[in-house]
Amino acid sequence: MMVTTLALLFFLLSPVSLLANPYLAKTGEAPVTLRVATCAVSGGFVHLYTALDNGLFDKYGIRVNHVFIRGSGISLAALASDEIQFLFCAGDATIPGMASGAEGKLVAAPLVGLPYVLVTRKDIKRGEDLKGKSLGVARPGDLSDRLSRLVLKKFNLTPEEVAIRPIGGSQSERYQAMAADIVQGVVVTPPLDVRGKNEGFNTIYRLIDLDLPFIYSSLHASTKMLRERPETVQRLVAAFAESAYFVEKNPDKAKVSIGKALKLKDSEALQASYNAYAKEIANRSLIVPGKAVAEAVDLARESGTRVRKKPEEIYDNSFAANLEKSGFLKELWGSQSYKR
Repeated sequence: MMVTTLALLFFLLSPVSLLANPYLAKTGEAPVTLRVATCAVSGGFVHLYTALDNGLFDKYGIRVNHVFIRGSGISLAALASDEIQFLFCAGDATIPGMASGAEGKLVAAPLVGLPYVLVTRKDIKRGEDLKGKSLGVARPGDLSDRLSRLVLKKFNLTPEEVAIRPIGGSQSERYQAMAADIVQGVVVTPPLDVRGKNEGFNTIYRLIDLDLPFIYSSLHASTKMLRERPETVQRLVAAFAESAYFVEKNPDKAKVSIGKALKLKDSEALQASYNAYAKEIANRSLIVPGKAVAEAVDLARESGTRVRKKPEEIYDNSFAANLEKSGFLKELWGSQSYKR
């Protein structure tokens, strides 16, 4: 009787009931070990961090070994060589590489939108104040460079009026360069905007207001996984969908995971990260927006990338689509809409 009661309680309390989730591991099934990499340290990877910290992958029969590889290019190379089987990285950062021939495909997009902001020094309060100044980016042609140029275009400024200065490093390191007045502005993501405010700097533009299609944190699968183990790809995509639900419904646990990954304790900064990545640009369906992929490929071509792949060869929405077809998403979200 006790066992039956406990089983019933588990059934009722589980985020997704066992009967409606066809992607769970079967009884007695040996777990599969996967190497999943992130290409940066970011609150934008909250769904992976939270799933790891709360054992969400285990129920799907997956053991995730999380590794960190700095930079999208090196990460894509690791994916192609099967050093890692999956990559969690900003889609708009990896699309140029995949368009030029790098192996792998986008299979899920938990975040769609631009969470970036332009943080500037204290004497820069408006776009026109940037004239004669410089913005710090990592490398020519990379995501930070492209976003910085979009902001200048929004302000009707040219690279001749505002220098784009490649200084390398992570977002935090570029922020430090701005704080040291090596450059006067940087495009960063939360929670660095909160840090900037607390240190007296200004946030003069939120890039989400550009209203551009943009693919942020995305799950990439290797060509080998897609060819040889599509059922494992499907399970991992399902686990990410459940993590999206878990993150939204358990903000305190999600913020703990963000704080742990970013070594961050400031409650305001944690809340800013949570608001940006669990609410503002969350994509419950995980569907990769094909139009955004096509536009990113066109932009890469215009920037000088030798494009060898068509946009539709860069992503595979069949796994995310199966979540809806199977009734998984409807069971997960209930009466709430999962189509954003």
